[in-house]
Amino acid sequence: MLNKLWGLMIMAGICVAAFNGRIGYVSASVIDSAKESVTLCITMLGIMAMWTGIMNIAKKAGIMGAMTRMMMPVISFLFPGIPKGHPACEYIAANIISNMLGLSWAATPSGLKAMEEMKKINGKSRVASTDMCTFLIINISSLQLIPVNIIAYRSQYGSASPTDIIGMGLVATTISTLVGAAFSVIAANYVKRHGG
Repeated sequence: MLNKLWGLMIMAGICVAAFNGRIGYVSASVIDSAKESVTLCITMLGIMAMWTGIMNIAKKAGIMGAMTRMMMPVISFLFPGIPKGHPACEYIAANIISNMLGLSWAATPSGLKAMEEMKKINGKSRVASTDMCTFLIINISSLQLIPVNIIAYRSQYGSASPTDIIGMGLVATTISTLVGAAFSVIAANYVKRHGG
């Protein structure tokens, strides 16, 4: 559906440009956009490689393990159906930490692993458990202390102060995460009391 929508918008843009005698601008824009997208990908690849390396160093230095242990009370509260010490807890912690650092692409593998482990706990049911839904909500709301991606985009496109977004980003993602967590806890209690 989305592909059809994008295709329709592209065709509409080309038709409007042709109708107004500006079809040359379309060709120039396509070439410029292709060049800009490659430049942006190279920039983001460098940033992604750097932060992934930092995350691996942190893991080998025991920092990730320490952060995971610090998060265990919160994880136990938000995900009561996951037994303590289960591998899912480590994957959930890694996902949350990656998201907090603004590394959503680095959070994806640990998020998928967390879901796999929670599916095992759920008896491989085709219906998501309350913990799986809670994880999805927390993952989407994504508290970000350092929005690395946005800072990189702002820097790439010539912002005078690319880090100005940190304060408002922190406020917005804190609110979204708190609301998501509150909703998850309320919904989990409702399901526990009234059944599915």
